[in-house]
Amino acid sequence: IALDGEVLSGASAVDESAVTGESVPVAKSEGDRVFAGTLNASGMLEVRVEALFKDSTLSRIIYLVEEAQAQRAPFQRLVDRFTRYYTPAVIVLAVAIAVLPPLVGSALGEPLGGFQEWFRRALVLLVVSCPCALVISTPVAVVSAITRATRDGVLIKGGAFLEAAPGISVVALDKTGTLTLGQPEVAEVVALNGRDGSSVLASAAALEAGSTHPIARAVVRAAGDGVEEREVRDFFETPGRGVSASLGGVAYSFGSVALAEESGVLTEAAAVEAERMERDGQTVLVLSADGSAEALIGVADTLRPESASVVSALRRAGIAHVVMLTGDNERTAQSVAARAGVSEFRARLLPEHKVDAIRELREEYGPVAMVGDGVNDAPALALADIGVAVGAAASDTALETADVALMAEGLSGLPPFFSLGRRTVVNIWQNVIVSIAVKLAVLSLAVFGVASLWMAVFADTGVALLVTLNGLRLLRARA
Repeated sequence: IALDGEVLSGASAVDESAVTGESVPVAKSEGDRVFAGTLNASGMLEVRVEALFKDSTLSRIIYLVEEAQAQRAPFQRLVDRFTRYYTPAVIVLAVAIAVLPPLVGSALGEPLGGFQEWFRRALVLLVVSCPCALVISTPVAVVSAITRATRDGVLIKGGAFLEAAPGISVVALDKTGTLTLGQPEVAEVVALNGRDGSSVLASAAALEAGSTHPIARAVVRAAGDGVEEREVRDFFETPGRGVSASLGGVAYSFGSVALAEESGVLTEAAAVEAERMERDGQTVLVLSADGSAEALIGVADTLRPESASVVSALRRAGIAHVVMLTGDNERTAQSVAARAGVSEFRARLLPEHKVDAIRELREEYGPVAMVGDGVNDAPALALADIGVAVGAAASDTALETADVALMAEGLSGLPPFFSLGRRTVVNIWQNVIVSIAVKLAVLSLAVFGVASLWMAVFADTGVALLVTLNGLRLLRARA
């Protein structure tokens, strides 16, 4: 299968190696998504192509990997600037050592040594001073780390983000689709004013029938065949708050509790009931007709199974602050945060508010990593020091904006990324320190004429091999 698509028929076991980096059979049935590069393990599979190759998941992976390889880490850029001046200086110094002492000795009549002896010392100096090991100390570690991460289903767009990972002091996690599965379902319907539950749910679904928002789709799914075929007029949407329209000549509004309170349609009894539903972890939506609340619809999203363990792992990895960002109300946010083990959260955030939250967190705690999956997370992902997109099904905007992409579904790849970043920085420093220390030692011997040419070769080629082997250790999977 060359392109992304959807299974039409012929349930089978397929290999998701193109996305996860592992050869693990995954059962697929009618209606399931299939990624480019998937291999059919057995049986016959009929697939409808839904994307050109250039727009497929595999194509995006190739693009991200190529982009990552083209970018240089900050330490590598520093070394490149250093060697730009260092190499010419060493060549001039070697020529001076080979020529000046014999000329000065001859002019003064002092036996300072022959040209052959000083030429040998200059040659030793030239070989020892070759910055090969220093130059490759960073790229070999970065390429090995990016390769290891790609095998684990984590795409990193450049070594700069590996170097930045150890400095992150706060991780901001979007709620819907990140900490939760992003597949909300209607959990409770409270009808008001004598209306029955199926009737109000059908009206709400009629308002949301054309929306692709996860909560809107949950309402439509819950209504099922009960969705009323009514003409929708004067439709108006307030992003992050709700919608309003005319159905059969009746003015309807369907949105958040905050929107209902501002509109004055929420009675005291309905407000108490909404609070109870929010404490249960539900996102409450209010359906009103002609300025009167008709129903409260509670929608709940399921917490990802790994969310709590990932939050704990981030804290053990040295992330001092883990913060949840959500557009939900405070009570719902508090319920989800408690179950996920997150001690701090910011609620009632629109997309632009998430950007403000990232700025505030950076000012308060330091460098920030933002983790999200949707289009509305893109501005915050771009502003954060490290932006992380979750899942191969994340929006194209989120994947393009983010610096790191967790291609496997879920957050399980997040703690290993920060661990790999620390290991990479340590590995780079090991390479740099070893290469400089050995060269300084042999150079000191060369100044006094003790160092031989084979010692110079070891200080150059030998140390370069040591640095390469040390960098390749990052290819090993961490137990």
